[in-house]
Amino acid sequence: MAEQTQLDINGVKVGVSNLNKIFYPKTGFTKGQVIDYYIRISRYLLPHLHNRPITLKRYPNGVEGLFFYEKQCPASRPKWVKTTQVAKSDGVVNYCVMNDLPALVWAANLADLELHTFLHKAPAIERPTALAFDLDPGPPADILTCCHVALRLKAIFDSLKLQILPKTSGSKGMQVYVPLNTAVNYEKTKAFAHELAQLLQREMPDLVVSRMEKALRKGKVFVDWSQNDDKKTTINVYSLRAKEHPTVSTPITWKEIEMALKNKDANALTFEASEVLKRVERLGDLFAPVITLKQKLPAIQALSHLL
Repeated sequence: MAEQTQLDINGVKVGVSNLNKIFYPKTGFTKGQVIDYYIRISRYLLPHLHNRPITLKRYPNGVEGLFFYEKQCPASRPKWVKTTQVAKSDGVVNYCVMNDLPALVWAANLADLELHTFLHKAPAIERPTALAFDLDPGPPADILTCCHVALRLKAIFDSLKLQILPKTSGSKGMQVYVPLNTAVNYEKTKAFAHELAQLLQREMPDLVVSRMEKALRKGKVFVDWSQNDDKKTTINVYSLRAKEHPTVSTPITWKEIEMALKNKDANALTFEASEVLKRVERLGDLFAPVITLKQKLPAIQALSHLL
């Protein structure tokens, strides 16, 4: 029998079980510690999850066991877990929505270690709230190689007078987000991202690849523009990752990126759950502008100065 208990969260009883089960064998990090992390980070995490459809990525036997994606919010969910309907070619998907702490804890208890969200909110599912670039290094390239590309992206968006924010993926790469929060659609954001990725490849052919084929990525950074799509999800900021250690997709500063490059220290951009909790107490939510900052996507022609 699974050891079960209930947590009283804001007046809502949330069932949790197997809190001593080890989810990260290399470090001994338990399911209880996963739930505790999500409770403690929730003040900063929940605003980024608000009204966003979410695909669950569940690891019932921890990071070394089998995992599965779950788009359809489980029918066994409590009534207080909100959902949003999204029409698909093969039917309707009722995605879970993590708008409050009880729902977040419920998902963590289902071993939803990783939080994969869309760039849009419900009900405006055709309107991304940000432009995103996923920087994916092909070995032997690493996160420091991504730093070079991220800094070039920053320079480009600085020239367009747009703010851009970086975060680690919690895995081997990083993502940069351009907050929009204005009227736009995926057709425009995807086309803009694709054009910019191709320009970067022409400008930095030894560092950047914009084509999807994995065989082209060795030693280079794939600037994944295709994430700007209503069918694609990206790891959410402050989400744990299912790696050997409980690493987290963590907002970072441009100064940290520059210092990591200067010192050739990739480890300076790797953060585990305990470190992230200390960072937010000290720095607050570095990714907050992604939620609030309103910026207009430039026309593709605005990139002509890069040609």
